[in-house]
Parts: sequence; C-alpha cells; structure tokens
Amino acid sequence: MAIINWKGFLVPYEQAVDELKVKLRSIRKEYRKRNEYSPIEFVTGRVKEISSILEKANKFGIPVERIKFEMEDIAGIRVMCQFVDDIDKVVELLRARKDMTILYEKDYVRNVKESGYRSYHMIIKYPVNLVEGQVEILAEFQIRTLAMNFWATIEHSLNYKYKQQIPLELKQKLKTAADAAFILDEEMLEIKDEIKDAQKLFEVKSGIISNIMNSILTLISLGKIPEASRYEKSLNKLIDDGDVWELNNLLSSIKKEIDKYKD
Repeated sequence: MAIINWKGFLVPYEQAVDELKVKLRSIRKEYRKRNEYSPIEFVTGRVKEISSILEKANKFGIPVERIKFEMEDIAGIRVMCQFVDDIDKVVELLRARKDMTILYEKDYVRNVKESGYRSYHMIIKYPVNLVEGQVEILAEFQIRTLAMNFWATIEHSLNYKYKQQIPLELKQKLKTAADAAFILDEEMLEIKDEIKDAQKLFEVKSGIISNIMNSILTLISLGKIPEASRYEKSLNKLIDDGDVWELNNLLSSIKKEIDKYKD
C-alpha cells in the first residue's frame, strides 16, 4: 500500500484554493470599480480534510496512489450569487478563462437531485507553480444562490450526523424546504431590478458619506474645528433621510470651505 506524505501532498491544493479565491474576488472588485452589478456575491474555498479524503477513497474504491487523479473535489471553491440567473453568468465567466481547463460540468440547478439539492458544479484542471515546478491538480467549483447554499449546508450537517442515512421523515422535510428555497429564489428574481436599484443607491450614498467624513477630517486637520462640527451636524441629519442630491450638495459645500482655507 502506498504511503502518502499528506502535508506535501496537500500543498498544491492549498495554493490553488488561495489563488482561485483571489482571482474570483478580483472579478467582483472589477465589476464594482466599473460601477456595474457583479454576479459574484462572495467566494469561499477549502481543502478537504485528510480524514474526508480517505473516507471518500474507501467509499468509491479509489487506491491511495490514484487519489490525485480520480478525486475531483480535494480543492473546492464555492461561488455564491444573489440571483438564479447570476449562476449562468458566473459559468460563462469561468468558461472564458485561459488559466484553467474545464473537464466537465454538472447542472443540478435544472436537474435537481432527488434530495432537493441544487447547485452548478464545474470540475477543472488547474496548474499550480511550486518551487520544484508546475503541477496540475483537479478542483471543483460549486456555484449557487445564497438560499441554495443555506439549504446545502444544513443537508451536509444532517448527512454527517446520520452518516448519510437521514430518516425518511426528515428527508421529506428537507425536500419541502429545498422547494421553498427555490421558490424564494424565483420570487427574488422577479424583483431583481428593484433590488439592484436599491443596492446601487445604498452604495452611492455610502460613497458620498465616506467622502464627506474624509472632508470633515481634512477641515479638522486644518484647525477649523467649529466648521467641521457644523458640517458634521448637517451630515447627521441627512444620514437617515437625506437623498443623494442633498448629500452631494453638502459635500460640495465642504470642499469649497476646504479650498477657501487652503488658498
């Protein structure tokens, strides 16, 4: 029987997870910098525990020396989306990348598992550059909505508790919950534009308020404490009920005040 140096074996998988998380989060940042809606809400990743790797290898009869060739989810990346149609957009983004090779895809969003599980899986081959050279590892993307992820997390915990033998009554309740979660996703999709507008407005207001706060700090640094206090009181009145136009006017006034004292 082959003996594996697990610490060394997992290094490229750990590096791959770190790199892929950074790359996907960078996509989200790029959308935000362009003031565009991002189909990626947030990204997580993990490397399978050694005990889980061995348990899966035993379950599927994978020899230890074949694990790196046959086990596809040692490195796992999870991409969460706000809306169901964002999943397809993320899939297209990944298909267009040149830094990985997609081996195959499994669509459990349209082809729902009997349990009620929904998610989109992509198995990739990803090159990792180590000190001793480049190695290719297998990794799995799971792309799903927040509601799908909540359900899948609960199901995973119950499968762990019951060792994959969840009682029938509990299985039925889980299936009902999965259907309810998907109905929620569909209803949210119907008001997607309204939600996006509200989120955009929040981001715009947050940005203006941050600029106002920084400008008030600039006034304080110039020694204009009374002026800074006056503008801070005006800001406090606008934070809850003020609109973008009023906040922009306040920001403009503070900038004029700063310019006056800088001259």
